[in-house]
Amino acid sequence: MYTEDDLSNAVREGVVPEATADAFRHYVEKNRSTSIADEEHFRLITGFNDIFVVIAAVLALAALWTLGNTIAPWLGGLFVLTAGWGMAEYFTRIRRMALPSIVFLGACLIGAFFGTLMSLMPVFGQEGPQAPLVAFIVASLVATAHWFRFQVPITLAAGIAAVIGVIMSLLAMTFAFSDTLLKVALFISGLLVFALALKWDRSDLERQTRRSDVAFWLHLLAAPLLVHPIFSTLAQGDFTIGVTQALITIALYLVIGCVSLVIDRRALMVSALAYVIYVFSNVLNSFGIVDLGTAIIGLVIGTGLLLLSVFWHQVRAGLVNVLPQRLTLQLPPA
Repeated sequence: MYTEDDLSNAVREGVVPEATADAFRHYVEKNRSTSIADEEHFRLITGFNDIFVVIAAVLALAALWTLGNTIAPWLGGLFVLTAGWGMAEYFTRIRRMALPSIVFLGACLIGAFFGTLMSLMPVFGQEGPQAPLVAFIVASLVATAHWFRFQVPITLAAGIAAVIGVIMSLLAMTFAFSDTLLKVALFISGLLVFALALKWDRSDLERQTRRSDVAFWLHLLAAPLLVHPIFSTLAQGDFTIGVTQALITIALYLVIGCVSLVIDRRALMVSALAYVIYVFSNVLNSFGIVDLGTAIIGLVIGTGLLLLSVFWHQVRAGLVNVLPQRLTLQLPPA
C-alpha cells in the first residue's frame, strides 16, 4: 500500500524519524528474507480503487474516441488527449494514483499520435513516413510537457520511445528500407536507453525514491531494443535452427543473465525469454518432439528461473564480489 518513495517523503517532511524508517526497512527485509533494493519495487496499484478508476476511465475514453471519429478522423484523438490530460490533473496530481496515471499518460500519447496521424494522412498519404514522423514529434512534445507537469515515472521512457519513433521515421525518409539498418538503429537506441537507465539507477542505489521507478521503466524499454535485434538476427541466420543455434542462444542468455544480476534488474532476462523458448521449441521439433516441445522447454526454463529467484542474492553477491571496487560502488549493494 505504501512505497519506499512514500516512506522517504515522510522522513523528509519530518513525519517519521529517519532512524524509525531505517528500523522499519530492516524489519521488512528480515521478515521477508530479502533486500528491499533487490525486489525492484515500483508503484502500480495501491488498492482496488485504482482498478475501478481505470475501468471507468477506459470506458469514457473509448466513448470519446468513437464519438470524435464519427465527426472527423482526427477529432477522436484530440478528445482522448484532452480528457486524459484533464483526468490526470486530478487523479495524478492530487490523488497520486499510480495505475490510473499510467493509463492517462497512455491516453495522452495515443490521442496525440493518432490524432496527428489521422489529420495528416490525407495530406501526405498513407504509405509515406512523413505523417508518422510528425505524429511521433507531437507525441514526444506531449510526453515532455506531461513529464514536467506530472512527473510520472513511466513518462520518460514513453517520451524516449516516441523520440526513437522520430529517428526511425527520419531513417525511413532518408534511406531505402533495410532490415539491417533497422536492427542496428534499434540496437544503438537500446544501448543509449540502457546507459540512461544505469545513470538513473546510480542516482538511487538503495532504490528508495521515485528515481528507481524511472530507471525501472527505462530498463523495460531498453531490454527489447537490445534483445530483439540480436535474437531476430540469430533466428534468420544462414544456418537452420538446430544444436549450433541453441548453443549460441544459451551463451547469449547466460551473458544477459549475468548483466541482469550485476545491475540487479530482471527486465533483460524477461525480454529474451520468448526468443529462447522459440529457438529450443524448434530444436525439439527437429528431433520429432512436436506436441510436448513447448511444454518441456517451459518446464525447464521456468524451473531454472524459479531457482534463480530463490538464490538471486547469493548468485549476485558472488558475481559482484569479483568485480573491481570502482565498478561495484556504482551498483546497488549486494
